[in-house]
Amino acid sequence: MKRMALLFVAATMLFGCKKKFDEYYDRPDNLEQPVYQILAAKGNFKHLLAAIDKAGYKNTLSAAGYWTLFAPDDAAFQAYFTANNITGIDGLDSAKCRSIVTYCLVYNAFKEERLADYQSSTGWVENNAFRRRTANYTGVYDAINTSGTPIKAIASNRNNIGTFFYVDGDNNNKYLPYFMSGYFTSKSLTATDYNYFYPATTYNGFNIVDATVLEKDIPAENGIIHVINKVITSLPSIDQYIGSNPNYSEFKKILDKFLVQYVLNQTVTQNYRIVSGTQSDVFTKVYNNALAFSPNNENFLKFQDNDGQADAYSIFVPQNAALTTYINTVLLEHYPTLESLPINVIYDFVNAHMWRTAVWPSKFGSTFNAAGEEARFDPATDVVDKKVLSNGIFYGTSKVQNANVFSSVYGKAYLDPNYSIMTSLLNLDLKFQISNIRQNNTLFLISNAAFNAAGYFADPTVSNNVNEQWRYIPLVGAPLTGSSALVRLQRILNMHVVPGRNIDNLSGSGVAMTYSGEFIKYNNGTVVAAGNGDIPNVANVTATKTAANGTVYYLDKILQFSEKNVGMHIGALAPTTSSEFNNFWQYLRNSSIYNATTGEVQQVAAGSFYTFFIPKNAAIVAAVNAGLLPGTGTVPNMVPNFTPTLAADKEKVNDFIYYHILNKKNIATDGQESGTFETLFKFSNGDPSTIFVNNSSPNNIILNDMLSRIGIVIPGSDNNLSNRITIHLIDNYLRKN
Repeated sequence: MKRMALLFVAATMLFGCKKKFDEYYDRPDNLEQPVYQILAAKGNFKHLLAAIDKAGYKNTLSAAGYWTLFAPDDAAFQAYFTANNITGIDGLDSAKCRSIVTYCLVYNAFKEERLADYQSSTGWVENNAFRRRTANYTGVYDAINTSGTPIKAIASNRNNIGTFFYVDGDNNNKYLPYFMSGYFTSKSLTATDYNYFYPATTYNGFNIVDATVLEKDIPAENGIIHVINKVITSLPSIDQYIGSNPNYSEFKKILDKFLVQYVLNQTVTQNYRIVSGTQSDVFTKVYNNALAFSPNNENFLKFQDNDGQADAYSIFVPQNAALTTYINTVLLEHYPTLESLPINVIYDFVNAHMWRTAVWPSKFGSTFNAAGEEARFDPATDVVDKKVLSNGIFYGTSKVQNANVFSSVYGKAYLDPNYSIMTSLLNLDLKFQISNIRQNNTLFLISNAAFNAAGYFADPTVSNNVNEQWRYIPLVGAPLTGSSALVRLQRILNMHVVPGRNIDNLSGSGVAMTYSGEFIKYNNGTVVAAGNGDIPNVANVTATKTAANGTVYYLDKILQFSEKNVGMHIGALAPTTSSEFNNFWQYLRNSSIYNATTGEVQQVAAGSFYTFFIPKNAAIVAAVNAGLLPGTGTVPNMVPNFTPTLAADKEKVNDFIYYHILNKKNIATDGQESGTFETLFKFSNGDPSTIFVNNSSPNNIILNDMLSRIGIVIPGSDNNLSNRITIHLIDNYLRKN
């Protein structure tokens, strides 16, 4: 009996322990049921539950987890069945059910209050999200490779950066877009932006695609449920939509031919063979790394893991007719086929239509692509198709994006193979500047033949550095190659670009400062630079074209820089004593600051810019009588003494000359630049002297010296070009004190 009592006590103790254990670990009475059970209990989700069953997601939604489900009710399914001529859930196979269920199933549980917030790597960013990653993905699919062969393929899940375009284990899950008042307010968007895509749905500040949320924030053991009034089917990616819509077949042909390759994916191939029981290879569809993004990448940029919540791609794709017209009239104006175009033209054309950010309908004019260009479309008239897709926003258009590289003065060289040398040189430094359509430019185009005639050649054998593959063969002297030839070519190139001005008529005469800081002159359809005057030869305009940001003139010869020093040019202006430049020249050539052998003037440094204001003969005589220059005789009838012997008189000559030279400033009568500028003369305390130049209107420069005396540049004897220097005759001498 005693033993039986002990056994009874032990059993009672064990039973009591088990009871306490079960009570501790039992499901709490106040814990919500899982998603699946809550839907069943509500009674108006029989179609969704059947779809979940068919999709194989009953266990997932009945077990532990952390989901957000946007749940269409029975009325939503009934409307879907009617719209698609389906009798009921039996009309949907398991794959279709899986697509519907997984696309409404978002990773992690989000109440309404958090859906508009972005889960950044540093914390929540309020009102900065309009998408969430779903359980839906495409996986392996049937495709046709670039050779026309049927293959198994899988999409890239990263943007291509050369060798990195796919990450194993990433299913490339699609995103579900939604539209909430917090996000719209923070981005200055309105219901108009929403209804642009979904005109049949009322925007209420909590819309999932084109559905309205009927009931929100229903808690479940394994997530949150939001009830919606429409069945949302899996949205295609940009790549999938373009491929499925025949209106964009010409654009797709460009992508497929020039920008897509299929790369064997060893890991996916292994896994697919196990699952499928076949020996099929699987290839990753890879977009060229020159593109702004890969249209089949569902992951956005992945600079942060969740950055797809906060942003998406955008693309504007012209319909076939508009694209074909543009290709034939613009891109192929000088080329026979797309295949013959430089590949960079293809890159630039496609990228002009791609944005690595969401372009909302009200923000076309303020959202910029990688080239810094806004979306140049009228959302009311130019956009014929608009879709919010799984990885971005799609706009089908009735015209192309009028990209700067094609519509600007740069485009006239870029799209013509006869100007490939000039294009290559422009690409080194000036492409961005002269393709900016908001900045006027005048461009003088030089053909490859004209460059060759001047001794300049593109030569790939010269260097492995593509930027230094140049050769210069002068008429006299040793040839130059590589960087030495390039230095000359870049100076020449810069002399053919006039920035900030659209000179739309060369029938008259004038002068223009080029990008090099040197002036060129034009007269009745001819153009010269300083070096052309040395040869001499004149470049003739053979054709003219208008671009979005200026005028392009086609020349038959290059504009050449001078290699002579300024003294040589001043001497050439005074061949006889009758020349109005003669008196100044005589003082200069006999001065201690002049090198008669080289033509150099001391303090006039090679490579710097200067302006010489040379008083005419009578003004020089007046300066002599004013005591500013050495002379002989008595005032007021003194005459110049060009060869003084006294040191003080020699200093007078030097000071006079220096005061008539602007330091580091090249001025011509183009009416472009006025101001107070330093001269080469400095006072004994080191302070520079100055001249005020009034150049506010073309062909009319008025000078004021430091005593407010006036000198006027004499038309017809102005704008004489030298080596980075311009020489003018003036009607008066200038004085510093």
